[in-house]
Amino acid sequence: MSVTKTAASGRLCNQIIRNIAVSLIAEKYNLRVDYINKHLIEQLGITLFSGENEYTNTIPLTDDNYFSVYNCENLSNNLNPNNNYFQTKEITNFLHNYLHSDAIKSRIINANPYKERYNNNNDVLLHIRLTDVARFNPGLNYYVNALKGITYDNIYITTDQPSHTIINSLLQLYPTAKIIHETEVATLQLSSTCKHIILSHGSFSAIIGYLAFFSTVYYPEYELGKIWYGDMFSINNWIKLSLH
Repeated sequence: MSVTKTAASGRLCNQIIRNIAVSLIAEKYNLRVDYINKHLIEQLGITLFSGENEYTNTIPLTDDNYFSVYNCENLSNNLNPNNNYFQTKEITNFLHNYLHSDAIKSRIINANPYKERYNNNNDVLLHIRLTDVARFNPGLNYYVNALKGITYDNIYITTDQPSHTIINSLLQLYPTAKIIHETEVATLQLSSTCKHIILSHGSFSAIIGYLAFFSTVYYPEYELGKIWYGDMFSINNWIKLSLH
């Protein structure tokens, strides 16, 4: 017998999306799963289900067959989800709705050490993804123009490259802005409590938005096929900002 396993491909928030996608199927069919970074993800209040059933055969779980597997009458195979990221509009909307269901939302809020900030601040969060994908960043003017349309008390910045020129320029324009220096989990938790959230690109941005239950969420326009991730920002009530 073998068991469904999730792998470490992608950064933490890619793993969060993949693991939740697998967990929802596992819970429906009592499937045993070994999850990568389960301990980190469950710190967010997100429970990853592992049941009793394990099988001899394994089938791939993909973006294309996800819902046919989820909706099948009987699952009698282990799953291999590790060649996919589950970032289609349909799947990520499904995961977003799950995270915002009453019971799951309550667990996530209660697990957040910054939970007293939920719906109790007028702060703005900028997530600025750079390093290996800096060429895709929407640029300084995107953040400046977004901030012009918001009334706020404090600016928080989270980024994977604090030394980048965009960060330096923002700190010159907004000298009281605070850069978050926390673990990935704590950064997600603090960021998602801000009243206004201005995202950039990638799964870390998306997860901040998914965990933001009382926030107005903004994201830059993007063209599928020219960006490295799937259509995971097309969430109801999120505000798309033009780059032109």
